[in-house]
Amino acid sequence: MLVQVRSTVLPALLAIGFAATAQAPASLKDAYQGDFVIGAAINAAQITGEDVRGDAIIKAQFNSISPENCLKWESVHPQPDEYDFTIPDQYVAFGEKSHMFIVGHNLVWHNQVPAWVFRDDKGNLLDRDALLARMRDHIHTMVGRYKGRIQSWDVVNEALNEDGTMRQSLWEKIIGDDYIAKAFQYAHEADPQAQLTYNDYNLENEAKRSGAIALITKLKGEGVPITSVGLQGHDSLTWPTVDQMDATLSAFAKLGMKVAISELDVDVLPPATRQATADVTVSIQQNAALNPYVNGLPDSVQQQLAKRYADLFGVFLKHRDVVNRVTFWGVTDGDSWRNDWPVRGRTSYPLLFDRAGQPKPAFDAVIRAAGQPAS
Repeated sequence: MLVQVRSTVLPALLAIGFAATAQAPASLKDAYQGDFVIGAAINAAQITGEDVRGDAIIKAQFNSISPENCLKWESVHPQPDEYDFTIPDQYVAFGEKSHMFIVGHNLVWHNQVPAWVFRDDKGNLLDRDALLARMRDHIHTMVGRYKGRIQSWDVVNEALNEDGTMRQSLWEKIIGDDYIAKAFQYAHEADPQAQLTYNDYNLENEAKRSGAIALITKLKGEGVPITSVGLQGHDSLTWPTVDQMDATLSAFAKLGMKVAISELDVDVLPPATRQATADVTVSIQQNAALNPYVNGLPDSVQQQLAKRYADLFGVFLKHRDVVNRVTFWGVTDGDSWRNDWPVRGRTSYPLLFDRAGQPKPAFDAVIRAAGQPAS
């Protein structure tokens, strides 16, 4: 699908390598205007303006941003009495300057949280009340600081095991299952207008999805102010199937939930683990067989990736009444966390823009998908 490029957009498109013609590919945000916002997770170099090329892509293509790391507990609240809002403030200002939908990621997670959060000054684990007080202070400080400026928060991240049971994190062990309800309560107190999301991976698998449905049903029954589910979308060329994605979106729609595709990328490399996971603590030894495309992605795989993205966006469009955001987890292939996870140093190709900032065939496929009627 081709559209006439507005004069304000053309310079940014040229900056990332599009041909200097009166006709240029539609931006992602324009292609899906009226369907859902299109976002990218951005890193510190992009937030501060150091990555000029990346910033040009972000401003030209996206109307939503998520922070890759700067709002995670270890980054913003490294010590009990120390908050560092230097990068977070710049992140929010970046989004506001470009009139973007701004996401806060994340408030409560079992990873990237300092050990002190769970212990007293003698190194002993806190009791329930003390940990709840720390959680409340952190959430009120974070959400309160950006009240009315960050529109959506990932309140709780990855609280479920693969079988749908509660993950035995220190949050759960010390506070109990209701730590999730408390986190949403505190976030709502701090900003009653913000969208509040439960975010997780592999919810397309039936067992974990059933656990999430049970969790959300319980929370809603208790009046907990949860408004949406984040499907991380760390996908592969074959998983999840279109049917799995369709069933997942339908299931959460029945609960009255909006859905954000919150961390989308598509892995084209050989699987490094037997079971699909997005657990950031997994680490696999380097193996040349797991890094086959060091010198570039073959065209045949480029086409597979393009078809895969087109198929996924076809499902998202089918459920445009439920899906309110699709966010890519990174801007270019070079930015992607998949280059170092779960095998450090791999050359990965999971996004729509290559390492030089050029649009890939997958970009064209996603643009074309926007022009297709939803089935």
